[in-house]
Amino acid sequence: MAAAAPRALWASRLGFILAAAGSAVGLGNIWKFPYITGENGGGAFVLVYLICISVVGLPIMIAELMIGRHTRRDAVGAFINLEGPRSWWQSAGWISVAAAFIILSYYSVVAGWTLDYVYRAIGGHFTGQSPATIEGMFSGLIADGPRQLLWHLAFIILCLGIVIGGVQKGIERWSKILMPILFILLVLLFMNGMFSKGAWQGISFMFRPDFHRLTWGSVLEALGHAFFTLSLGMAAMITYGSYLNRNEDLLGASLRVVVLDTVIALMAGLAIFPIVFSVGLQPGAGPGLIFKTIPVVFSQIPGGYLLAILFFLLVAFAALTSAISLLEAQVAYLIDERGWSRKRSTTFLAGLAFVVGIPTALSYNALAEWKIIGDLSFFDSADLLASNYLLPLSGLLISIYVGWFWSGSEEKEELMAGGAGWVFPTWHFIIRYISPMAVAVVLYFKARESGLFNWLANLFH
Repeated sequence: MAAAAPRALWASRLGFILAAAGSAVGLGNIWKFPYITGENGGGAFVLVYLICISVVGLPIMIAELMIGRHTRRDAVGAFINLEGPRSWWQSAGWISVAAAFIILSYYSVVAGWTLDYVYRAIGGHFTGQSPATIEGMFSGLIADGPRQLLWHLAFIILCLGIVIGGVQKGIERWSKILMPILFILLVLLFMNGMFSKGAWQGISFMFRPDFHRLTWGSVLEALGHAFFTLSLGMAAMITYGSYLNRNEDLLGASLRVVVLDTVIALMAGLAIFPIVFSVGLQPGAGPGLIFKTIPVVFSQIPGGYLLAILFFLLVAFAALTSAISLLEAQVAYLIDERGWSRKRSTTFLAGLAFVVGIPTALSYNALAEWKIIGDLSFFDSADLLASNYLLPLSGLLISIYVGWFWSGSEEKEELMAGGAGWVFPTWHFIIRYISPMAVAVVLYFKARESGLFNWLANLFH
């Protein structure tokens, strides 16, 4: 094995917070959180989500950052460092790196859709169009393979250009640019929502609990989203943690990232729901909320041309800040474990992600008849594999390892280094008992929901 390169470190605490928050703040916040809130009844769902963030998301984030900082290695190398090259625990690292690669390959295609919509918004393509025409634009996009491939390539090149610059001059520098712009865009859209005639309906929908509409499925959705939205189980936080200074307060840093991620998700809902209500549309519009419903809204309200540009820029920036962490998690493996240069690693992995993403871009056109898992397209199969199985499995293994097998004295030492040793008993109890059980429940129900058990039963029948 080649010797690892000298470890780069974040130049500042702010740089790490913005980079880690950028990793967490992605399409899940701007796209998924509003529509799953709409589908699950609003305020009661938000309350459950906040509880899940506290008891599952935050403890596992601390654990991943702790592993990365303690070992100064990538996700695979971290477990090799802790348990040796023959230990099966490194499978947790391999699963998380594999998840990061698969997700990047199809996430880039979806992010390409946002770039396409930025282009359409700037060109005024939504202005004066009927709802049917605007909704048809999305159907036309996913039916157009070459157009998707063009935007997929453009997005991958953006990720490549940032990650190839390194930790400080690439990821940290651009996080300090992209995240403030993202927040400013969100504040502008939030203020617009608060001054719209649907503001009170939006606020009431987001924060007034209606527990009659809260189902067991809603709780599972909140639990799963609390885990996935923070970029857990995909090697990103272990990798970012490996660039942290030794005296950084892991609890404080994790809290800042979690709070920023949650605030942005809530603000996104408060930016979207009021304007949806103001034109009489329904908030539970599903995944089409961003690409079908919102453009229709912007075509009907004053200032809609500018708001559409701001909104899709926001979504594109959120996608970019997440994608660079996915790419960096893979790049760190090739640098640490294979001794590759950053330039070679980044170029190779970005190119490979583009190639593997090609079937995703063609899943609803040229390869529409190609089914991978059951009757699922390549795109849906990749998402199912990564989101439903690999991410929770990685998170489960990490929480079990940290809770039961890693030396408690080393864990406490990592927390004490930043002055947070007092939280060790509570955190260790949660990571040992509550977090693994919660993630196992998510994994079980995701597997049952997706038909994995039936598929396995038929396979071995």
